[in-house]
Amino acid sequence: MEKRKMDPRIIKYFLLAAFLVLVIRYFNVLLGGAGNLWGIASPLVAGCAVAYVLNIVMRRLEKLYFPNSRSVWVKKTRRPVCIVLSLVLIAAVIYLILMLVVPELIKAFTIIGQSIPVAFRTAVDWLAENLDEFPQTAQALENLQTLNVDWNSLGDSVINYLKAGIGGFLNSTVTLVGSLVGAVVNSVIALIFAIYILASKEKLADQFKRTVRAFVRPSWIERGKRVLVTADRTFSSFIVGQVTEAVILGSLCTLGMLLFRFPYAPMIGAFIGATALIPIVGAYLGASVGAFMILTQDPLKALLFLVFIVVLQQLEGNLIYPKVVGSSIGLPGMWVLAAVTIGGGLLGIPGMLLGVPSVATVYKLLGYGVNRRNARMQREKKNALQ
Repeated sequence: MEKRKMDPRIIKYFLLAAFLVLVIRYFNVLLGGAGNLWGIASPLVAGCAVAYVLNIVMRRLEKLYFPNSRSVWVKKTRRPVCIVLSLVLIAAVIYLILMLVVPELIKAFTIIGQSIPVAFRTAVDWLAENLDEFPQTAQALENLQTLNVDWNSLGDSVINYLKAGIGGFLNSTVTLVGSLVGAVVNSVIALIFAIYILASKEKLADQFKRTVRAFVRPSWIERGKRVLVTADRTFSSFIVGQVTEAVILGSLCTLGMLLFRFPYAPMIGAFIGATALIPIVGAYLGASVGAFMILTQDPLKALLFLVFIVVLQQLEGNLIYPKVVGSSIGLPGMWVLAAVTIGGGLLGIPGMLLGVPSVATVYKLLGYGVNRRNARMQREKKNALQ
């Protein structure tokens, strides 16, 4: 009597069910392992992101670096020179923004710190001079003077509290220093990894393609290629458009502030341009810091500055952003707002930055799929009528 072979599909379902049971049973262990793995691999992931951004600048520089030259020396030096120029260009922009913003921001906080004690002493002097007009306050002061206080116990409590506070402060300082050192090390690793990727991106791309062809079906390769190409075009267009929009907004803000004679015009314009990299809400974040700084010199000008920023933001949101960024990523304004809101709620500022191009990629792929299916349904319907 011949033995019946078990259906391979049953074996697959059985193995899948066993795998799901193990995942549910050891979910906490797997989650902790995934967290540790992410902590180890995060510098490499950051390096891939840095390489992607640098590649956008590097490709444009390579087109300008003697593109028609047939010199062997030019061809050999094109990639390393353009990598170095990309790093220098981005570092120079960041340095310029920091040098414009940070000193003036420290100056504003210094002015606030100096004005608070003066205002406090003024309030105390005024209260002392007009104490008779506030009988409840006078009675409270008299009660405080006649109150029996055990100053020794109070002093011991204050000393113990300060000791605990100093210990906590030292622990926090050690933790902060460790975190800063770790962040610096991870940043260096990410930068080095990004440079390696850029230096051999053609070789890595060829290895990836050959590996995928060896293990993945051709139909899946076409689908994956479509997704990657769409995502690359969307993200690169978004980054270029967002940077262009930020430069335009920062320049307009600086010129407008100089025209209306607002203080800190170059610094606030640069800061608003930097925060404008965050879609929609970034300029308002920069405007709040700018208004705070102007408030240290002239409260009326701070109010007028807020009015100016609201008008400029409306101009930017209705004219500049749709032309520069909205058209480049092909995403309607309603979905841009939804992407910023959801991305910010999930991941904060990184979510705001990544939400718009991610949603735009899904929007384009979904539109492509809907159009293709509708076209196929129309062909089938036409064939059935014939």
